[in-house]
Amino acid sequence: MSAKDFPLVSVVSINYNTPGVTAEMIESFRKVTYPNIELIIVDNASTQGNVDELKAKYPEIKLFKSNVNLGFAGGNNLGIRQANGKYILLLNNDTEVEPGFLEPLVDTLERNPQIGAVSPKIYFHHTENMLQYAGFTPINRYTVRSKGIGHSEFDRGQYDNDYETAYAHGAAMMVPIRIIREVGLMADIYFLYYEELDWAQRIKDAGYKIHYVHSSVVYHKESVSTGKSSPLKTYYINRSRILFIRRNFSGLSYLISILFLLFISVPKNIITFTLKGDFKLLSAYLKGVGWHVNHLSAREVQYTPVL
Repeated sequence: MSAKDFPLVSVVSINYNTPGVTAEMIESFRKVTYPNIELIIVDNASTQGNVDELKAKYPEIKLFKSNVNLGFAGGNNLGIRQANGKYILLLNNDTEVEPGFLEPLVDTLERNPQIGAVSPKIYFHHTENMLQYAGFTPINRYTVRSKGIGHSEFDRGQYDNDYETAYAHGAAMMVPIRIIREVGLMADIYFLYYEELDWAQRIKDAGYKIHYVHSSVVYHKESVSTGKSSPLKTYYINRSRILFIRRNFSGLSYLISILFLLFISVPKNIITFTLKGDFKLLSAYLKGVGWHVNHLSAREVQYTPVL
């Protein structure tokens, strides 16, 4: 079989100020066995490093540079718009992949058109054999929390089977282009966090399933770009959590989740940040919540871009 006998996979990855990390991801692709790939790198208006050096070192990539930082969703949407593949793989730049990781993902989607998105087994890169993702539980309709299946467990083979799961993982998720044409692109109003959950929810609402594929393996160097417990992360993750409520909840679940937020979550977080003396994080948290006060009737909250 020639490469043309395999469906084209467009891999979209965002670089922001970490060209060295992105290079390690691209380097791992030079060992990938799947024969029909286009590798699209979107530079999200980096202010550090020279992204042009990536193109010089790796001429096989397609490099697109944004003049502004579009965030995770907007940057990926830019890449998707340039893609030619039957399947789109969104892949964090802070990952490295196993040589045979693409075949199981493509095969799963080829065999079942009712599957709208898949994610591989994801390990933490810096801790040998420790899992980050083997699926997600559904988001609680009141607390807006979900649990990562297998998260921080050592792999003993307990998740060595494929199954339906609530959500794909934003660090590595493959979606057929026909599904994207049907449900739209990621909602770029999120900028960071929850956008892939919102996307997966729309895919499920359209009648499709999300699957975890155990025989596909990716290693993730989590939080290289945003940092752990940074003000940036605190602002966006809390802002985006409320956005998810506003875009996906209705009726009683919407009311209860808002009441939980106002009378339990917000007071608890204010007290926690204050007692720890994390006043930068407290300020970021309040700004994230306060964004919604200033955008109570903003139309863009419900806007979904299309391909």
